[in-house]
Amino acid sequence: MRRHLTIATLALLAGVPAAFAQQSLPADVPPVSGNKVDTETFSRSLVSANRFKIESSKLAEEKGVAADVREFAALMVKDHTRAGQDFVAALERSQTTASVTPEGPPLLPKDQAMLDQLKALDGEAFQAKYITLQTEAHKQAVALFSTYARSGDDPALKEFAKKTLPTLKMHEKRLRDVAAAH
Repeated sequence: MRRHLTIATLALLAGVPAAFAQQSLPADVPPVSGNKVDTETFSRSLVSANRFKIESSKLAEEKGVAADVREFAALMVKDHTRAGQDFVAALERSQTTASVTPEGPPLLPKDQAMLDQLKALDGEAFQAKYITLQTEAHKQAVALFSTYARSGDDPALKEFAKKTLPTLKMHEKRLRDVAAAH
């Protein structure tokens, strides 16, 4: 089962560089209660949000946005690709039996809807929406990772959450700076 999970995760991450940035939790994923989040929810949310962050940031690199926004987007692609790789490594050490299809799951509905919104925009409208969505995504990511790092039930994934949390918090700070500039 672990081998299938690893293969499925790698298949998912092959379409887009693996990364971990978090996004608002989609409607079909229970919100973080503040006390506990289960491994299945953590994993599904993380993979989808990570793909959203990378794909939306690649769009930002192509669209007519300010240099500092483009620079932030490049940081998102780099950091979330590395985090995705770290997540795959954590899964290999984990005890989880979280289910992932061999093709890799699509983006969760809310993440896909947000990506679709961004695809339809250009220039200033894209930039404003991108900053807003990234800000909300990082807020949700910090909540998700903080909760799992504190109360997760898989030691390897819990350690991954602890290790990744400072990067998410740094992204939040950078986003505040970018948002203030625009």
